[in-house]
Amino acid sequence: MEEKGEVLKGCLVLGGSRPVSGPTHAVALGTCRSLTLDPNTAHRCLSLSGGNRKVTGGKEEQYPYHATRFECHPQVLCRESLTGRCYWEAEWDGDGAHIGVTYKGIRRYGWRDSHFGFNDISWSLYCNPDSYSAWHYNKRSLIPTRASGPRRVGVYLDWGAGALSFYRVSSDRLTLLHRFTSSFTEPLYPGFWVCINSSVSL
Repeated sequence: MEEKGEVLKGCLVLGGSRPVSGPTHAVALGTCRSLTLDPNTAHRCLSLSGGNRKVTGGKEEQYPYHATRFECHPQVLCRESLTGRCYWEAEWDGDGAHIGVTYKGIRRYGWRDSHFGFNDISWSLYCNPDSYSAWHYNKRSLIPTRASGPRRVGVYLDWGAGALSFYRVSSDRLTLLHRFTSSFTEPLYPGFWVCINSSVSL
């Protein structure tokens, strides 16, 4: 099940039993979950900066071996796990990026097993200058919206209800791009796949 085109002039607040709306996107910004990138998971072709809140693709780094590091795809996870209700944002730039969530146990090797959105334990929104597309279990849902204007994406998770929603963020509203529905069984970790000469900032 999916929904598109919904506009929220407010926010879904952390915790509580129901959404709380407000007059502007400022309400949403006041309830964002703070996230940081985990350098132990970063692929060797990704560099982290800005206090581990920005990831850039293309430059090979000399990271030490770590069992949780992605070895096949240019991906990185956040340190924080998510359950309950929470909202966060990421801004992408360049040729393309996946913005998504996954269970902690996602494989670090293997083309489909380790790629965000290409297996049954991860969900992602692929963003490039021409379009958006939603990915889960190697199935793509094309979103007929050009990625013009702000390249900021808001993500709202209602873990208990099994809903994961991606929004395009502008100065005064959140416009729904895609909503996944699932039965989540583990905490979810935000993560990013980043193309060469592209970046994602939290």
